[in-house]
Amino acid sequence: MQVILLADVKGSGKKGDLVKVSDGYANNFLLKKGLAVVADKAAINEKETKDAAAAHHAQVALDEAKKTAAFLQGKTVTVHAKAGENGKLFGKVTSKEIADAVSRQYSVPVSKKKVELSSDIKAQGEFTFEVKLHAGVTASMKVVVTA
Repeated sequence: MQVILLADVKGSGKKGDLVKVSDGYANNFLLKKGLAVVADKAAINEKETKDAAAAHHAQVALDEAKKTAAFLQGKTVTVHAKAGENGKLFGKVTSKEIADAVSRQYSVPVSKKKVELSSDIKAQGEFTFEVKLHAGVTASMKVVVTA
């Protein structure tokens, strides 16, 4: 019997999978506990529609991330920090401050989790960092730290 899983079932498959199982397992366990539905034409059509919609939304998000990455690539943001003598900062410049600066200066919402610094920024100067916008889509940017 073919069923569409409504939840992850160990040994059978993940949510949304179309799997072939024995009639007894389907009737006595999967259907009884609400873990699956019988894969008739209507259910299969609904699954294909949902899969197509999910693929379309993923493609739109990827295209938007690529467009944003092209816009941000090579741009420079400025962050002001308190500094002592000889250019050493009190503390360090965090990814949150950089994300806020990108959002403020370029009107592109960026999460602090998406900003990746190669090392801690503890002095004035110009440093490079990457913004991860989507899986496999990154933009290299520069940050200028001033006192």
